[in-house]
Amino acid sequence: MRPSRGLERSDSSSSCGGSPGADGAEGNLAEFGLLGAAPCFVAAMALVRRFAATTAHVLIQGETGTGKELVARAIHYLGERRYQPFVPINCGALPDNLVENELFGHARGAFTDARDSQPGVIGDANGGTLFLDEIECLSPKAQAALLRFLQDGNYRPLGSRSDLRADVRVIAASNRNFDDMVQDGSFRQDLLYRLAIMSVSLPPLRARGEDVLVLIEHFLHQMARRYGRPPPRLDDAVRRHALAYDWPGNIRELENLVHRQFLLADGDTLRLDLRGAAEAAPPAPASAHALAAMDMKTAKAAVIARFERDYLERLIAATGGNVSLAAQRAGKERRAFGKLLKKYGIDRERYWRGAG
Repeated sequence: MRPSRGLERSDSSSSCGGSPGADGAEGNLAEFGLLGAAPCFVAAMALVRRFAATTAHVLIQGETGTGKELVARAIHYLGERRYQPFVPINCGALPDNLVENELFGHARGAFTDARDSQPGVIGDANGGTLFLDEIECLSPKAQAALLRFLQDGNYRPLGSRSDLRADVRVIAASNRNFDDMVQDGSFRQDLLYRLAIMSVSLPPLRARGEDVLVLIEHFLHQMARRYGRPPPRLDDAVRRHALAYDWPGNIRELENLVHRQFLLADGDTLRLDLRGAAEAAPPAPASAHALAAMDMKTAKAAVIARFERDYLERLIAATGGNVSLAAQRAGKERRAFGKLLKKYGIDRERYWRGAG
């Protein structure tokens, strides 16, 4: 039986907030929440539009929370495969002993309890797009299995005596540097070559200037529609603080903070507690050069904060938003673990799979 944790299937009716893709590759990226005018962001979106006009595999890189899945959906729904399935899968949630079963499926009787054949996510995505998020989490065995499929489009379900063929576009995403992973041996270079036919790097929010204000307004109007309330306005102090803050959690952190403060707002003015957020989650430096400019105590705090945030987000995603299970894996009490999630503004509801 295939585990559901980390999987989210979308068929051709998925719209990502409307009916994107109706105008093909000339469609509106704003429909996917891809908003901004910063030169680095505009350049990345120009690549996204060009990628959508092709069917080649794509590699998306960027820090956690920069919108990699939004970009993957835009590439799919603005392209010629938009009426075919978009199948996202979180590689960090796949147990190594079940990876091949998840990817390729199995034939009836392939193993105990295999009463019926199942196609796997590659079969599900046939004709469409398979989005492999956190692909760096795939084990060497899983990487080899994926490479075999990418070479010619053929695969064999577990327990089957014959190969099947699938026409699948693969979009992979990671928040890590692939060159570093290839050098340390954690990622296959030949698989990287197959995936990186086209690649795009998403800029962090701290590099996008006044885009942060555009995104705040966007999220406020989203919340207003959701809750049937007029959107509060931003005062000048909030604007200044939002532009000065480094947003280590990027757009995901911004959205969570706006959502929380929208619900807590009194009157018609939004006040973001950015100073409290900065104290709870000090921004991580972008480079070793930035670290060297700090005193040791500050640099150490920044590195630890980045590690803790990345670790917590990976863990809560891998456990499908199950805080108790995540706390157990982390070796912490549930209450203490919950405080860490709150400290970094990580909303487990974004990963929750328990309702299904």
